[in-house]
Amino acid sequence: MLAMPFKVVIPARYASTRLPGKPLLDLAGKPMVVRVAERAILSGADEVLVASDHPQVLAAAESHGLRALLTRADHVSGTDRLAEVVEATGWSDDTVVVNVQGDEPLIDPALIAQTAAQLAQSGADIATLAHAVVDAADFFNPHVVKVVLAATGDALYFSRAPIPYARDHFAREAGGETLPAQMLAYRHVGLYAYRARFLRTYASLAPSPLENLEALEQLRALWHGFRISVAISDQLPAAGVDTPADAQRVQAWFKKFDRAPV
Repeated sequence: MLAMPFKVVIPARYASTRLPGKPLLDLAGKPMVVRVAERAILSGADEVLVASDHPQVLAAAESHGLRALLTRADHVSGTDRLAEVVEATGWSDDTVVVNVQGDEPLIDPALIAQTAAQLAQSGADIATLAHAVVDAADFFNPHVVKVVLAATGDALYFSRAPIPYARDHFAREAGGETLPAQMLAYRHVGLYAYRARFLRTYASLAPSPLENLEALEQLRALWHGFRISVAISDQLPAAGVDTPADAQRVQAWFKKFDRAPV
């Protein structure tokens, strides 16, 4: 993989239906957004920046020596928030920016670096990751986003639906309890790398009907004809924090393995 300098932006929206104030969730003495930033720093990024709509999140990040930027509260997606960051910082059009979700405190730094390298290698507008789906329950789970690839490795489509659908196999297999051995099904991993040039363009793109139907922001880029290159990862990332149960799981992990100094 071709290496190149890159920056990481961590969009951290304060409001959450299931976990209000989620970026500030305490993980062994540090807010979750800080734990995410620590993982991002280990990726080799030349800069890590937290972007949030709430002063408390900025204060938490800055108190741990992180750069933070206050952004608008009305962004409909993390990519829209990144577009605001690019304008506010004045980064050059060729700057590579990796979007790391603010609720991924166990993200492997190597995956962040891989996403940036995929953008450099492919020359695409966007780069992201995927991991093979081998379990039928995941394949039919609408919370697991699937991606179908072209021969070039570019994304053809992302969906919460089971794609590609093996018609004859599932016609024989009542309930879809197994996947065909030769089936190429991939789970999308929600890491993205962009050039700042694309993010400036993205801010002006109208949302697409597909994006609204699937609730998947990457479909806006495909709808408007931009390339998304997908690298296949052998590693499935640790689950993020979306629910109170997720929060308890991650808090227990940090309590056991990464206790903050007294």
